[in-house]
Amino acid sequence: MTTTAPAPSGTSWRITRLTTPLARAFAGRRFFPLWAVVHHRGRRTGRDLAVPVALLVTPEAFVVTLPWGSGTNWVRNVLAAGGCRVRWKGVDHDVTAPEVIDRARARAFYGRATWWVAERVIKADSFLLLRREPQR
Repeated sequence: MTTTAPAPSGTSWRITRLTTPLARAFAGRRFFPLWAVVHHRGRRTGRDLAVPVALLVTPEAFVVTLPWGSGTNWVRNVLAAGGCRVRWKGVDHDVTAPEVIDRARARAFYGRATWWVAERVIKADSFLLLRREPQR
């Protein structure tokens, strides 16, 4: 797993440039389950921050593909804080025990088509597992 974020390049960078405006507009909305918004606090500044992410959802967790590795600032903030809040489908979910996992562990969360995209198109080598708190 990488500890620093490699420079964006290739296909994943192009996809990100095309989808970021859409992600910002639709992430976390009720009728758009592909994207969510991760709300976290800057570990140095203490500012409240938000980043749109594509994710997979299980009853117990969210899995976020990390195309630029686990060294991106938002991932480091979430790991340092021990959790964050994820807005998905219009609902805020508290998540705890964030963990960077490798391809071998992440594979179990993905279907055939989504794994092909993560592995061949995005070329991710690390993933963020966020455990969901039970809803009250």
